[in-house]
Amino acid sequence: MDRPGVRSGSSLLLVGIAVATLAGRASAHVDYVTDAPTATRDAVEFAVEVLSDPLNLALVAGGTVGVVGLLTALFFVRPTVPDIDALRTALASYREYVPWMLRLSLGLPLVGAGFAGYLFSPAVPADARVLQVGLGFLLLFGLATRAVAAVGLLTYLAALAFNPGLVLAIEYVPGFVAIVLVGGGRPSADHMLGEVAGTPGTYYRRIDPVGGVAERFAELVAPYERYVATVLRVGIGLAFAYLGLVEKLANPSRAVQVVDKYDLTAIVPVDPGLWVLGAGLTEIGVGLLLVVGYYTRGAAAVAFTMLVMTLFGLPDDPVLAHITLFGMISAIFTLGGGPISLDAWLTAAEDRERERDEAAPAAD
Repeated sequence: MDRPGVRSGSSLLLVGIAVATLAGRASAHVDYVTDAPTATRDAVEFAVEVLSDPLNLALVAGGTVGVVGLLTALFFVRPTVPDIDALRTALASYREYVPWMLRLSLGLPLVGAGFAGYLFSPAVPADARVLQVGLGFLLLFGLATRAVAAVGLLTYLAALAFNPGLVLAIEYVPGFVAIVLVGGGRPSADHMLGEVAGTPGTYYRRIDPVGGVAERFAELVAPYERYVATVLRVGIGLAFAYLGLVEKLANPSRAVQVVDKYDLTAIVPVDPGLWVLGAGLTEIGVGLLLVVGYYTRGAAAVAFTMLVMTLFGLPDDPVLAHITLFGMISAIFTLGGGPISLDAWLTAAEDRERERDEAAPAAD
């Protein structure tokens, strides 16, 4: 059933990308590209000072009201856009490759971290080459995938307990959990070995040492595999909200260093403080949309745009450290909000309304 405002469904994406263009280049992990400032500024005083400028206040207030107003309108008027429906259909055919996306997303940065000499995050130097390269290569090959992801998760959590700085790489947690849920998928060494072991008459079938255990574990987690989208978007959403709040809004001195270091005001001539507020508020907004699962793919597209702006805007930013986010956001874009999301609730409500409309003429 057609609804008014057909074109407004893509407006969220367009507005989001415009905001990300303003804030994206200031949205990197600031600890990766700056040194600790000699003096810190109070976050509340900084925000008051920035917003005391009428132009800054108008831009922040106007942008916030515009985005919130659009999101509110889209809550009540769910537009039908054929292009978006076609995109959903195409993405549905990519779901079988999500395990591969996740393995690449964690495997590549783990190998890079091992050779670069840091533990998960560039902010935590450590000599853990054998461990991280081993975990990374096993994930890339897709060999003993679920077990390797579980080991990686426990390793990260144990290291986090002794080094809180690893919270900058918190995206590894939903990544590892998601891989435990979906396994290696295809293509992977696990899939190939499973095919060989499942073929009668093969020699490997006779000696397969882990096939039974792997099958039982797969059966155990199978009912929860449908929640992988929830795990990813909530985990990444919380990471984005944390970075926006803690790294930008609560730590403006260091965030302003990023603006000054890369002369971002030459790109968009606004107050440096507005850059920081814009980046922080955008990351928090995108994070919250991902957490609740509202227009999930649009939020993921904005997040991806912000990362791309960082990639091209900050020449010395450690790109390897962001591969995890790139890959996991791509997986979120592919999967959508999943079953536990505001998107799913709204879609179910639309389906019930459509069924009532279709049943009404028959009742007459």
